[in-house]
Amino acid sequence: MTLGDTRMDNENLLQDQLDFLYGNQSEEISNKIIELIDEFRARNPGTHPDPFQLSEKDTILITYGDQFQSPNQGHLRSLADFLNQYIGDAITWVHLLPFYPYSSDDGFSVIDYRQVDPKLGSWADILKLSEKYRLMFDAVINHISKESGWFKAFQRGEIPYNKYFIEIDPGIDLSSIFRPRTLPLIHPVDTSSGEKYVWTTFSEDQIDLDFSNPEVLLEIIDLLLFYVENGASLIRLDAVGYIWKDVSTSSLNLPQAHSVVKILRAVLNLAAPHAGTITETNVPHEENIKYFGEPASTQLIHKKNQSGDEAQMVYQFSLAPLILHTFHTQDATVLTNWIRTLSTPYLDSAFFNFIASHDGIGVMPAKGLLTSQQIQILVEKTLAHGGEVSYKTNADGSESVYELNITLYDALNDPADNNVEVGIKRFLASQAIMLSLAGVPGIYVHSLFGSRNCHAFKEKTGRARSLNREKYNLDDMQKKMDDPGSVQYRVLNQYRHLLEIRKKQSAFHPVANQSIVGDSKRVFTLLRTNEEQQSTMLCLVNISEHKQQIDLDLNPLGTDHPGTVHDLVSGEFVTINNGHLQQILDAYQVQWIPLN
Repeated sequence: MTLGDTRMDNENLLQDQLDFLYGNQSEEISNKIIELIDEFRARNPGTHPDPFQLSEKDTILITYGDQFQSPNQGHLRSLADFLNQYIGDAITWVHLLPFYPYSSDDGFSVIDYRQVDPKLGSWADILKLSEKYRLMFDAVINHISKESGWFKAFQRGEIPYNKYFIEIDPGIDLSSIFRPRTLPLIHPVDTSSGEKYVWTTFSEDQIDLDFSNPEVLLEIIDLLLFYVENGASLIRLDAVGYIWKDVSTSSLNLPQAHSVVKILRAVLNLAAPHAGTITETNVPHEENIKYFGEPASTQLIHKKNQSGDEAQMVYQFSLAPLILHTFHTQDATVLTNWIRTLSTPYLDSAFFNFIASHDGIGVMPAKGLLTSQQIQILVEKTLAHGGEVSYKTNADGSESVYELNITLYDALNDPADNNVEVGIKRFLASQAIMLSLAGVPGIYVHSLFGSRNCHAFKEKTGRARSLNREKYNLDDMQKKMDDPGSVQYRVLNQYRHLLEIRKKQSAFHPVANQSIVGDSKRVFTLLRTNEEQQSTMLCLVNISEHKQQIDLDLNPLGTDHPGTVHDLVSGEFVTINNGHLQQILDAYQVQWIPLN
């Protein structure tokens, strides 16, 4: 397929989706979008022409820009100092959580999309960081702060902002709308023409934008191109499943929301093909994977379509609750049965595998995978380990669990248990499963240190999610990182060891095949195979607190197995007799064994 064909495919996709969303306005809107793209390319003649690509070397660190703080410099520079000193090239990407001026929600209520919070630094600091790491930016486009210039202009009745937000008659029946919170869906605000009610999916301070107005879409497209121009190689579409509203529906994951994602993908393909999109949709698995989209062309490679027409990456939300279930029950059955069902449809797409983030651990994505009783056990464990639970309002007015608010380390380890050695091993075993899976690992910065619940920060903010969002004094963290006896030093150094191994093994390519082998409940047993590179990796993780004996028959795998193989994690040798791998794994032991 030629570049001309690719451009035509994307222009046709763009027009089709605009027709669907805006009808007879679509041609005018399309011309304005092409104008924005042409202006971008004229300003950036050196934009990388190669398409968005991922490899086994790619790992994404999730962090706030002010995660490490020093009184002597801006927070972004402190972050860069920490990364340079302790992380280096063990990771290749940094997901900078919203670094814009904000009014609430730790950055997700943005006041100005185009500014860097002065406390953090400047765009020059962002660009400097992008010289060493590929960067993921947040596009918080479902809503904007009540304190933003856009919303204040709306309140004054100024054009075009008077049409940027969703006005709602408070008498309309909104019971069909999906609610991720227990807060009211609409809130009254004062305007120059009197009191109006506006749509607020997440909070009174986060006012939803109206994408049924094409001027809003144009504004957001211009914004995303601005982000690429300032160092973004991946755009995270925050809460994108909510961006299109229809009061007769749930207003979640509507076809129009998928159309907006398709439009943004086409725009980036045309303007900056090296930049990708990732959708953040905290919903059940079957709905989540629809954001990979449909085939972008009929060209087939290795029985897969080369490219989809929506996001290159999709958050793997189901993984976190399944990992917790696995370690709490010391039974990998549910996890392995689910993994058997997984596949990514396109060669340029990948799951974003994460088991900890700045948010809580969502339980909605576990529905249909875990029973109500199994989810309730996760809730009880969370509360027993010092965490909290957030709820959502259902259509009938009742409430149900939405997410667990707790650090992953404490979710896995009872804070009352002082056996640090076992706690670290259990925690790293959970990370090893994530690192083994097909897709790209997403590592929350607190997972690098085995962070505990920060009750002081939660008390300060009054928000349950703050348990998992502690910020560090740079000097204090450096002292811990230089102390070989500290938990932080031990977790990070063992984590780095896994990352250094992983990035050198082509079997861990994001779209390399994966399959479950054996039927052990206590040992997670995964095979990764990169057929193109003729590379095979056997991944073993003991998910129990006791030693486990395994006997794996490798003969059906059809590969040439040497008599002795080398575990890359421990450096020890493992013997294969007559195609059988027999050994005893210590509690929470991890092995990565190349088989060819």
